[in-house]
Amino acid sequence: MEKTKKYLLTTRPLAKAVVEEAATKNIVIEELSFIETNAVVDPLLTEKIQGLSTKKLTVVFTSMNAVEAVANQIKVAVDWRIYCMGNTTKKLIQEKLPSAQITGTADNAESLAQEILDDEIENAVFFCGNIRRDELPQKLRSKGVKIEEVIVYETTEIQNLLTRQYEGVLFFSPSAVHSFFKLNKLPQQTRLFAIGKTTKETIRKYADNKIIIAQTADKNELAKQAVAYVAKA
Repeated sequence: MEKTKKYLLTTRPLAKAVVEEAATKNIVIEELSFIETNAVVDPLLTEKIQGLSTKKLTVVFTSMNAVEAVANQIKVAVDWRIYCMGNTTKKLIQEKLPSAQITGTADNAESLAQEILDDEIENAVFFCGNIRRDELPQKLRSKGVKIEEVIVYETTEIQNLLTRQYEGVLFFSPSAVHSFFKLNKLPQQTRLFAIGKTTKETIRKYADNKIIIAQTADKNELAKQAVAYVAKA
């Protein structure tokens, strides 16, 4: 007798190998996006990024989207000290900006800001999106750090209504959470998986379901964690 399939929903694309491994455990991972991100296309922004690329700077990234948007505009090897949030973002920086030095990493914005403060950084450039959260820049400015924000990508919501019940849903950003719950409600038994503390706190505004937070701030590792959890359920 064939086992009943279990279904997980991911709100961001995952590595093919992760999806295939889940299938061997009779778990189907379906993908559905609730936000769309696009790099800002502006000659003045391109000129600014290319100008910054020639300087010795402390740079902050809290998302992969910002890394992609910036790296695509750079034509030289950069001499940057980089602070970044999340393991996936770190890996992308190593791939796209190999000449940069990754000085600090953290799993959430507040912890990353503290690392920057602990290193006594006085000036930094923060490449971010148009709806970035306030925790990091506010904490740095409150301690006297001069931080220049450069918006390099924009996020827009995608409204999708679920047509299936899932054992678990994976979230990777507060903006995706906000968009998801505009149209969707989840049954109490659905388990929710969050990439980090900030995403978990955002989910809690909409649902009182059990939330499992990522052991490592990496989207594929969170998926593996969710698969292991659902497989045992």
